[in-house]
Amino acid sequence: MSNDRQPVIEDDLAFNVFAKACPSRGTLEHVTGRWGGLTLGALHEGSLRFNELRRRVDGVSEKMLSQTLHALERDGLVHREAQPTNPPRVDYELTPLGHRVAERLLALIHLVEGSMDDVLAARTAYDARQLR
Repeated sequence: MSNDRQPVIEDDLAFNVFAKACPSRGTLEHVTGRWGGLTLGALHEGSLRFNELRRRVDGVSEKMLSQTLHALERDGLVHREAQPTNPPRVDYELTPLGHRVAERLLALIHLVEGSMDDVLAARTAYDARQLR
């Protein structure tokens, strides 16, 4: 079975994620990595404090969540607001760009979740073929 379809790459774009040196690759990695995608999805529901976010993104370590939030904040996707209270209160929320990215990620997440019966059946069939 041949695949005659070629990827569409626009030469006139200012940034091209398929180019090795393009800075968009780093942002794409932050957004699509396990913790980045889940963090953006969780924050789409609204502003959360660090520990609320950590509970929502089950399994993420404090260190990984902190690194993820820093990367997403640097990319302009997450806004961090520190309140000068005692103890300090820090809230995280999506920026307008973060909301646009999270909406697209959530569409992908919902597609994957809704397709899991097919995925699990494919895995079972694949594993059965590997045992032959």
